[in-house]
Formats: sequence, C-alpha cells, structure tokens
Amino acid sequence: MTSAVQQLMKVFVTRRIPPAGQAVLAQAGVCNIQQWDSEEPIPQAELLAGVAGKDGLLCLLSDRIDKEVLDAAGPSLKVISTLSVGYDHLAVDEIKKRGIRVGYTPDILTDATAELTVALLLATSRRLPESVVEVKNGGWTTWKPLWMCGYGLSGSTVGIIGLGRIGQAVAYRLKPFGIKKFLYTGRHPRPEAAVELKAEFVSLDKLAEESDFVIVTCSLVPETQGMCNQDFFCKMKKTSVFINTSRGAVVNQDDLYEALVNGQIAAAGLDVTTPEPLPTDNPLLSLKNCVILPHIGSATYSTRNTMSVLAANNLLAGLKGENMPSELR
Repeated sequence: MTSAVQQLMKVFVTRRIPPAGQAVLAQAGVCNIQQWDSEEPIPQAELLAGVAGKDGLLCLLSDRIDKEVLDAAGPSLKVISTLSVGYDHLAVDEIKKRGIRVGYTPDILTDATAELTVALLLATSRRLPESVVEVKNGGWTTWKPLWMCGYGLSGSTVGIIGLGRIGQAVAYRLKPFGIKKFLYTGRHPRPEAAVELKAEFVSLDKLAEESDFVIVTCSLVPETQGMCNQDFFCKMKKTSVFINTSRGAVVNQDDLYEALVNGQIAAAGLDVTTPEPLPTDNPLLSLKNCVILPHIGSATYSTRNTMSVLAANNLLAGLKGENMPSELR
C-alpha cells in the first residue's frame, strides 16, 4: 500500500473547483491531490508552499503563475492546467522554456459569455440597474414621458471588436433584435462569418464613429492593451453604448470614466476590469451610467462544471504523457 501511494503523481489544486471536475480527478486514481480548500484566492505564500515538488498544477485565472511560482515548484512540474480560456496569468515563455505542458479550457464558455454580453448590453442600454434602484428607493412616483429612457437595438448599428467565437455568438443572438448593420474589426477579416451576418470589416476608427453599440470580445494581446482609450471614445457617438466582456486591460479605465462623466458616450457595461476585483472606491462605481459585473461571463452551473472536467482531463493527460483535449501550443 505504501509503495502504491508513493507512485501516485503529486498534484496541487489552487482552489475548490466545481464538483464534476473534482470527481474526475478523484476517480482517476493516478494522483495524490493537495488542494487549497476555499472559494477565495490562495495567498502567495500558500501557493509557493503548495506547488513545491508537485508533478501537476491546476490553477485559475486569478492565480499568477510566474517565475517565482515555477522556481518554487522545481523540476518535477510537468503540466499546468488552467480552468480558463485566457492564459495571460501564465508566464507562457518561461513555462515553455522549462518544457512544461499547458492545458486550458476554450470553446466551452462561448454560449454562456455571449448570453451574458447580450444581458449586460440590454441592462446598460435600457438602464435596468438604475430602474431597480428607483423602484426600491421611492423614485417611481408616476409615469413620465422621458423617465428612465434608454437606447433600443432595433435599427441600430452594432460594432464588434473581435469577431471570434464569442463575438460571432453575440452577433447571432443580437440579430433577431432587428439590427440594421453589423461592423467588425480585428487582426484579419472573417469572410465566412461576415457573409452570414452581413457584417462589414472596417477599421477601428470607423467602427467607433458609426456604431450605436460597441462590443469588445477580442483577446488581450500587446496590440489590444489599452486600445479603448481617450482617442477611441472621442470618436464614438454621444448616444453610443460601450460593452466589454473580454479583458479589463483592453480599456483605459481613466479615459472611460472621463468619457462617461463628460457625456462623450452614453453608457458603459463591463464584466471585466483592471484590477479584479475592482476596489469599491473606484470612480467608475459612482456612475449611474456604468454597469459593472464581477466577471461572471461563464457563470452558469453547466459551463463551470464542464470547464472543470476539461481542466481535470487536461491535467491527467499531461501527467500520463498523453495528448491533452485542449493544449496550449
């Protein structure tokens, strides 16, 4: 029995993950699992201690896996599996240099994130959070012709920055609302999706100038970091609504605040911020025309469970030296 236990590969899990993923790891019978058993992020000291001497690491988007963590893990670390689509929290170059394989969880959260994006757009453009507050605090006194008026989708132009999987899924969900025209921009045209959606590939400037709704669903890369800045917001219509469900760092939040306060744009809805969580004294939180959610794009029970299963299977495949279901190349 002792010999068998010693042969089990050692794995560290940085958070309590959804039950479906936990079951996959437990039933595999090939690893000895040590887990930070909490819903809250693991402290750095605990992470450094926990990863030491491990063969595998299962982490989350909020865990920064940098050189310090890799050094603490030592040469035994063979695989890192992140329960996320994004991997900007990983020091990818350093990880690859050490020959460590990386698994991630793309594709699964497309539908959930697209649904949330549409919900956030509607909540922002039709002032739903503000309306709920008015009902609760007695602001609803009588019917008024222009009270709580917002902006409708029918006949509008929607600009999507990043017409990838999520961007396309958002567009398909918005189409039945009677959108007049879709514009999109990105690193390159996507002719097949564009034909079906009747979407036009344009420059970032033209998208800002002509769109009634701007939706950001692109990846965070050096070219997109801080892309939505003062210059960008100044080109948008004063009646336009800005939505970001990609990564917080795509937006210069100081510039967004100024654009909202000065009436350069009508409203903004964010599911992602910098940092996360956003400090409660951040000026954006003081604005009625800014709706901020706590990064819940993938937050459906089925999506999170499916993500955890894929993350677990990526980890197990990497430990066994097999092909991962979703490996970062």
